[in-house]
Amino acid sequence: MNSDPSSINRRDFLAKTVAGVSAGIVLGAPSILRANGEGGSDQIRVALVGMGKQGRVLFEAMSNIPGIHFQAVCDIWDYNLKGGMAKVRALQGHTPKGYIDIDEMLATEKGLDAVIVSTPDFWHSPHTVKCLEAGLHVYCEKMMSNTIDGARAMVRAMEKSGKLCQIGHQRRSNPRYRYVLEELIKGQKICGQIVNINAQWNRAVSSSQDIAYNPKLTIKQDILTKYGYQSMQQFMNWRTYRSLSGGPISDLGAHQIDIFGWFLGAAPKSVYASGGNDFFKNREHFDNVMAIFEYDTPQGGVRAFYQVLTTTSAGGGYYESFMGTEGNIRISEQSAYTSIYREDSAPSWDSLVERGYLKRKPAPPKPEPAPGVIASYASAAAEGFELPGELSKQPHQCHLENFFLAVRGKAKLTCDARHAFESEAPIYWVNPSALSKLPIQFTPEQLSV
Repeated sequence: MNSDPSSINRRDFLAKTVAGVSAGIVLGAPSILRANGEGGSDQIRVALVGMGKQGRVLFEAMSNIPGIHFQAVCDIWDYNLKGGMAKVRALQGHTPKGYIDIDEMLATEKGLDAVIVSTPDFWHSPHTVKCLEAGLHVYCEKMMSNTIDGARAMVRAMEKSGKLCQIGHQRRSNPRYRYVLEELIKGQKICGQIVNINAQWNRAVSSSQDIAYNPKLTIKQDILTKYGYQSMQQFMNWRTYRSLSGGPISDLGAHQIDIFGWFLGAAPKSVYASGGNDFFKNREHFDNVMAIFEYDTPQGGVRAFYQVLTTTSAGGGYYESFMGTEGNIRISEQSAYTSIYREDSAPSWDSLVERGYLKRKPAPPKPEPAPGVIASYASAAAEGFELPGELSKQPHQCHLENFFLAVRGKAKLTCDARHAFESEAPIYWVNPSALSKLPIQFTPEQLSV
């Protein structure tokens, strides 16, 4: 059986879900887990570069993957560095070597196989390129860089070094997403012709405030300056500065805009964006952005609308909705935000339910037309469905599993640096469009390495 998680079918999907545990006993355990087990005695020696919030998220996801030896930790903040070393010690019973400077780590550590890069965006490209040039495989968080040229440098370094570089668009390895794309959209064609896409990530004001810190833990100014920060406040809140990040459209939106091109199999031909500092008025980056991407696909034109808000959590959380002539699939890492609806004019999906591709939801009552409204103008209530199982792993775990399987030569990366660049390149033009208040028609040069 193929151990590559880039090939996911209904049987594999069920076996990877809580709802499909009993089915997994009958159908066979997921091949990805067998591959990890086979390689468990062949340890991959890993360095952790960046142990802030996202670094800790990745560490927790990796703690469930066998065959990894955390050899070194690197972070310029002593608080993060000691915390990361303590986490390794608690998990594996040994104390890894700690470093402030990545150059010192690469010059000193022997026998490393791979590096996990989860530093701020403007350090992604320099850190990844250094590690690839040192002969190490790299898993780097998205965005690839705060600049498109930085992202290009990562692709070139990966291809020149011959080493693996996985970018952290973790939905690419998520069984729910792979199942929806390969089995439902491509295999069963339940959407019909996809004409529109809507996606959003709405974050509440309470979750968008500046990150506070204990003044007793302030990094010395000479270290902050050496690593590109004007102050501790900027270090803690680098996502709000244009020189350090792309703001909310890259911090949150990149995860979801990545899905547009992946599911459509096409790059956009244009983007038109709008943004503003309507609440957080003293920040450099917009606190809300809305963008429309236009695509040409073999089936026809598609318009994809995306919004990211940092001032309200209303409106259904975060998801991507693919709307077609026969069905609508709204998908999210959170199962509560995931739903599927059949258009009343589409063929019956009864056989898909009988074969276990979908679960039926109770049908809502059909709305009565308001007084004076012609009945034919009112759409019938759509028939609702759910996916047949629930992902039983942390969101990032499958993507990291894919990376380590690829390091062992047992899988292909689901999101290497070149494919990630193809996805991210259009995102770098959203803020320029919003700033200029003009649409941007993409040229090949704007989207190429």
